[in-house]
Amino acid sequence: MGPDKHTVRPGGRGILATAVTVVCAVTVLAAPGTALAAPGPTPSPGASAAAGGSTSASVTVPPDKDLQAVQAKLDQLYHDAAVATDAYNAAEEAARKQSAEIVGLAKKIVAGQQKLDELKERAGRAAAAQYRTGGLPDSAQLVLSDNPTEFLDGADRVRQGQRATKAMIRELSQTQQDLKQYAADAADQWNRLEAGRKAKAAAKKKITQRIAAAEKLESSLEKKQKERLAELERESAYKAQTAWLDTGILDEIHSKASPAGRKAVAFATAQLGKPYVWGAEGPNSYDCSGLTSQAWASAGKPIPRTSEEQWAQLKHIDAKDMRPGDLIIYYDDASHVAMYIGDGAIIQAPRPGRTVSIGGAGSMPILGVVRPDA
Repeated sequence: MGPDKHTVRPGGRGILATAVTVVCAVTVLAAPGTALAAPGPTPSPGASAAAGGSTSASVTVPPDKDLQAVQAKLDQLYHDAAVATDAYNAAEEAARKQSAEIVGLAKKIVAGQQKLDELKERAGRAAAAQYRTGGLPDSAQLVLSDNPTEFLDGADRVRQGQRATKAMIRELSQTQQDLKQYAADAADQWNRLEAGRKAKAAAKKKITQRIAAAEKLESSLEKKQKERLAELERESAYKAQTAWLDTGILDEIHSKASPAGRKAVAFATAQLGKPYVWGAEGPNSYDCSGLTSQAWASAGKPIPRTSEEQWAQLKHIDAKDMRPGDLIIYYDDASHVAMYIGDGAIIQAPRPGRTVSIGGAGSMPILGVVRPDA
């Protein structure tokens, strides 16, 4: 299905209220395109008491600046986890390629060894034939012949035999060199595979440590603190999205999705509500680049696995020219990626503890836009 089924019709400023609020949601929305009110201030304890409520049993919510510090720490922990996840995914992708390369080299070594054995057998048969003729080479036997016809016929055979012998020697030497190179290449790939294994292990350790630290920090908060923290997060996303929309960017974006782009958006949309799991690429869970890479694979356009490589290898597009299906890369280190679906909205797998959801394209610092089917 196309993006028009999940967002308000493109064009015009009438969609801004919906785009600003709907896409800034940090959880899965009940239905795409549902408008939410802009986040408002939390009533103070005094106001609650004035309204007749009791505050004696309530938890005191720390000042916003303290919760903002908590939010900044959480953001840093999850960002570090995202960077490590990209490193893990890159190592995993490299391991797949290296394993395939090793298998290919092993097949070449087996075939080369068989060829070498055959060449050695041919050389052995030639030596045996020479032994049966008294140890004289064909050229010496030819000189000793007193039959002119045999001499002429033999001369041609000698020339053919010499050429065949030289060719066999060259082939034998080349095969030996090939086998030596294959073995060296295989050893190199094994070394890289081992280095990649260590990189994966280090990345996995960092991911689990950062996520555990973030979860511990979040679990230390009281219910009202968590609620206010979530509200501050929505307010921050709302503010960033509003600033992005206020640039007039949507007045410039008019491109429609390509056929492949529509397929990619349809795939991503069908994953709404599935949990974020680092290193996952479906079908039951995804990380950010796992979602985008699988969406485009479903559209028949395989792309790199990680957000860093998607940024490095795919064609860069000016934001005003982007269309549904294009990928927006976030943060200076390209550690996050989401799919643009139109009307200022994205589909993304945000971070641990969240699900695939709709968000605001401008709610995070944009590094740039890339197009998988350029």
